[in-house]
Formats: sequence, structure tokens, C-alpha cells
Amino acid sequence: MLVLLAGIFVVHIATVIMLFVSTIANVWMVGSSNIGTISTGLWLLCNKTCIQLPVSSQDEASLKAVQAFMILSIIFSVVALVLFIIQLFTLEKGKRFYMTGAVMLVCWMCILIAVSIYTARFTGTVVYSTNPHHGYCFILAWICFCFSFIIGILYLVLRKK
Repeated sequence: MLVLLAGIFVVHIATVIMLFVSTIANVWMVGSSNIGTISTGLWLLCNKTCIQLPVSSQDEASLKAVQAFMILSIIFSVVALVLFIIQLFTLEKGKRFYMTGAVMLVCWMCILIAVSIYTARFTGTVVYSTNPHHGYCFILAWICFCFSFIIGILYLVLRKK
């Protein structure tokens, strides 16, 4: 049981770190141009230097929603981690980690909304570039989506023994 708890804890910490990286780094979409490689993220457009991400007025609300839901997913993931540690030492034997699992599933939902909006609105569009493809931050966000769902379900069925 201790090994299972330690494994879940390590995967949860890895998920939090990957969420930070995928939200902060600017490599959601990558394309090439005659100047070099161009990457865009949630915040900046980077070539050799980074500038504010140019977004049309009709896509601005979508980008703000993606930014907000990714930040919310980080917050809920950290709250779930803290709840897990608190419940680990305060729960009686035989009780389940319901609150931790519920908060982690809210994190999962936030990631789902953010990445779905980004996929629908911004996939394949890198300003001033050709041959756009997904960067590692986009892939990390989908990995975090899977991990947060698995961790949330495991917290719901996990009993403290």
C-alpha cells in the first residue's frame, strides 16, 4: 500500500511540474520560416526574440480562456496535492480520498477545456511560418490530461489502510 501511495504521489508531482512547463513555455505550435524556427505558446511568439502573441480580435477570447483554464488546472492540481498530504495524515483507516479525487478531476476538466479550445481554434496556425506542427507543450498538456484523470480516479477508489 505504501508503494502505491508513493507512486501516486510521484506521478502527481510530475503532473504538476508538466502543467507548469506546458503553461509557461512557448512551444505549443512550431513552424519554420526563412528566418528560422518560429514557436508560439499561450503568451508569446518566439523566433530569435519573443514578442507578445499577435491574436485577432475574434480569437482573443479563446486565447484568454485557454490561459485561464491552464492556470486553473495548475491551481487545482496543487490544491489536490496539498489535500492528499493533509488527508494522508488526518484520515482514519479505511476512509477514502474523496476530496482529493474530486479536486483532481476538476483539474482534469480544466485541462480538457483548455486543450480542446486550443485544438479547435489555434492548431495549424503559426504566424509568418510554413509547415506548422504541435510543440512539446501541447503534447505535455495532453499527457497531463491523461495523468490527472488516472490520478483522480485512483484517489477516489484508494482507501487508507
